Order: sequence, then structure tokens, then C-alpha cells
Amino acid sequence: MGLNETIDDLRCLIDILPDDFKCCVLELKDLNDIVEIVLDLGRYPEVRFPDDVFEVNTRQVTREDLQNVTKKVGAFSGDNRAGIERTLHRISCIRNRSGEIVGLTLRVGRAVFGTIDIIKDIVESKENILLMGPPGIGKTTKLREIARVLSVDMKRRVIVIDTSNEIGGDGDIPHPAIGKSRRMQVPTPEKQHAVMIEAVENHMPQVIIVDEIGTELEAQAARTIAERGVQLIATAHGNSLVNLIMNPTLSDLVGGVQVVTLSDEEAKRRRTQKTIQERKTQPTFNVVIELLDREKMVIHKNVDKVVDQLLRGEQIRPEVRSKSSDGKVIIEEQRMELKKERLPNRDSYGNFETKKNLDVNVSKEFLNIFSFGVSKDILERVSNELRISINIVKDLDIADVVITLKGFLKARGKFFDEVEEKNLPIYVMRSNTITQARKILSEIAQLRSVNFEDIDFEKFEALREAEEAIQKVLRDKVSVELSPRNAYFRRLQHQLAEKYNLFSESLDEEPRRRVKIFAK
Repeated sequence: MGLNETIDDLRCLIDILPDDFKCCVLELKDLNDIVEIVLDLGRYPEVRFPDDVFEVNTRQVTREDLQNVTKKVGAFSGDNRAGIERTLHRISCIRNRSGEIVGLTLRVGRAVFGTIDIIKDIVESKENILLMGPPGIGKTTKLREIARVLSVDMKRRVIVIDTSNEIGGDGDIPHPAIGKSRRMQVPTPEKQHAVMIEAVENHMPQVIIVDEIGTELEAQAARTIAERGVQLIATAHGNSLVNLIMNPTLSDLVGGVQVVTLSDEEAKRRRTQKTIQERKTQPTFNVVIELLDREKMVIHKNVDKVVDQLLRGEQIRPEVRSKSSDGKVIIEEQRMELKKERLPNRDSYGNFETKKNLDVNVSKEFLNIFSFGVSKDILERVSNELRISINIVKDLDIADVVITLKGFLKARGKFFDEVEEKNLPIYVMRSNTITQARKILSEIAQLRSVNFEDIDFEKFEALREAEEAIQKVLRDKVSVELSPRNAYFRRLQHQLAEKYNLFSESLDEEPRRRVKIFAK
């Protein structure tokens, strides 16, 4: 097998097209560069390349065309995906409100041998590895090659958890691209975590490979696997380690983040504020690899130390690996420095801007609240709901505001005299209820403009949440309400729902205004 040899079974995918469309596609010059073919009812077919789109303008797609294509592929699963047996191609459908297919995306699946040469030493080190990067950058292709190398070259017992049959291809017999790895199929995406645990308990693997860890249950299953001494190699939502630290659902994969209040002496010794952020526990993954493109990546080894450095605002020095034109692997050390003292709270928005030279600027405001008689749990619950980053502090010297109950304020006392001396604003709740807390925190947020920056990470989270809701609506025929968002992100969510031919509307008033996506 030659270096970077590619097997894509492209003709199998083209053969399922209607004959007149097939002839036009086969005449294209850059046939091997096709990324996907799109068939939408009443429109001309599109053949998509990495940087171009070719329109087959012989005629528009009919319902009969769509029906004939779907007859030639496997059954569509709950996530509206199907495949062609013994190939890696993925066929995804778009349905109307009646459940009828009105669009198809035929994505080319390729096995690229030699694609992990750049990280082969890390793969063979038995470390737990997490791959991150934007869609279409080759994460699944690398997982496929990792499975082959470990099972064939290293002769290790490998099990692939294949939720959408994307790694091992459609059908009960997996594609040769995963070597001698065994493949466990997942009935529905919601059961991926259960199959992960089943693999460990029943089949004695030395390595487990998972594509797209995206839920808290899957993160917990990943930790269980790692604690049992099984090497875990996976991909996750997000583009970078910094994104992962911020993600409340998945941050446990790299140790999680907690807010700690230090004593005066300890804060002075550390030369930091009294309220700081620290890593909760040991990371599930020892190595995080950020894919910048197919032949360039940033590698964070010893993730526990790297996360600690990021939380302290210290400079980190990840490896940057790339391939030269002659196939030589180039390894460099890059400086990656945080300009602020600490990262945003994991539930916060933050303002992250990653530049080409890998310098990262972080800007974030925290709202330090001294709670006098008000339930801490209620304040934290509402802050998460409204996406306002708060720290509940026990020292008036670092507090931004004081929140108390009406009854306590009436009683006055020395405490409130001290608050007035420090010129701290006091916000009063009539009762210890979520409704009152929501009203007060919304008012503070509007006055202080805390955490309402429009940034790439929040855009990613808003679209990811909408995508997951859409799949649930299509699968379970139920309506789903999304989290409150500002007008810009709600508009993006509406547009995504419209893409799937689903009806959506905005509910409630600011700051609780949110999108609801309706079943057909």
C-alpha cells in the first residue's frame, strides 16, 4: 500500500444516480476531488468540490429520482443517514413535514492510507488521544486509519464504536479500511454511551475508537473506559482545547473547571485574586490534537499541565506538526500566550480570537456577587439559564454587587453599613425564588453588559444545539424549545430549521426569548 494511497469506491456512489445525471458527472475532469453530490427536489443537481460547485443543468430533480436513489441504498436510521454496503459513503436525507424525502446529500467517504504518519508515534504510545477540528477536515478519516494501524501493524485488540456507520461503512461487514478492528454498530445516537460501556465489559478491547463525543453521558462513559486501562481515541465537538475547557458538557474530558476561593494568605502567596479557577480532576485524555488542516496540527501533550497553565494565564508551548511538499514531517514549538490572567468560566461566552501565529487573546468579565440571605443554588441556576458568568464570593473586597432579601435589608445592621462604606450596589429580591433571581440578574446584566459578546464559540454552540434539536424533532416527532439566545443567534437557528423544512418561532420576552422548533 503506497503512502497516502486513497480508496474511495467513487463509482459505487455515482452508480446510484439517475442515468442522465450519472453521465454528466462521469465527464467531469476532477472526478477524484468530489466531496459530495446534492439532489434537492425541483432544483438542478450539484456536484461539490473543496473549492467549487458544478451544477448539472440537464434537468431538475424529481420525486421519482429521489425515490430511485433511496431504493439503491441502505435503510435510513434515526439520524436520517444511510449508506452503501461495503463502502464508506454517507447518504443523508432532508424530509418535509410529512416525512417524505425532498433532498439527498451523497457524501464521498474515503480511506486514505498513510494519513496518520505525522502522529504515528503518539498513536502507538498508548496514550488517550482526542482529535478536534471543524467539520470536513478529516477527523473521521484519521480515526479509520488509526484503527487499521493499531489492529494490523500493532496487532492490538481494537473496537470501533460506529454510531452512523461512518467509520466502518454501511452493512454488517465493515470496510477493509479499519483493518482487523471489530466494529460495534449503535442502534440510535442516544445509545452511543451505552455501547461504549458494553464494548469494555463484554469484549476485552485494548483500544476503543469513538467518533464525536458530544453529550455528558458519552463524556462519563469515556472516563469510565479510560479508568479501566483501555486506550481511548476519539473526536469531539469544538475546534480547540480552549473551546473544550469552556464547554460545560464536555470540559470533564480535559479535567473540568471549578471556581475556588482562596484565603487572604494563599492569594497573597500566589500573587493572584482570591477567586480563581482550577482544574477539577485528572483529564480523560492525555493528548489533545487540534487539526488546522489535513496536513497541519497543534498537539497538546500532558493535558493536565496544559489546562493548569491556561487557567493560570501562563504561556504554553504546544507542538505544531506539518508535512513539507516532499512528505517530510516538520515539528516546531509555538508560543501560545494568554493575555489575561485567567480563562472565562466554562459556562461563559468569552471572547476568543485565534490568530495564524497561534497567539490567543482572551477577554472576559466576571460578576462577583456577595449573596446575603439569597440561595446560592438559585443564583447559579439562573445564571446558567441566562448565560451570565458569576462568582459567589465571601469577601466584600472583591464583590461587584450585593444581592439580598427585602427582609434582611429592613433589619439593617453593621453588614449593610460596611456595604455602603464600600459603595457597593445592593440589589433586593422580595423572595428567594427563581423568578425574582431571574429579574435581578437580567437587570444587572443589562446594566453591566456582562457576557453578551457575539463570538464564534457561541455561534457554534447555538447551531449545535439547534442541529441536535432538529434531529430529535425529525426522529421523535416532538417539538423542542432551545435555550434563550440573543436575536442574532435566534436568526441562525431559524435559518437552520428552515433548511430542514421545519417550522420554528420565537417565544417569550427578552432575556428569556428563545426558539421553538415544531414537529411536522
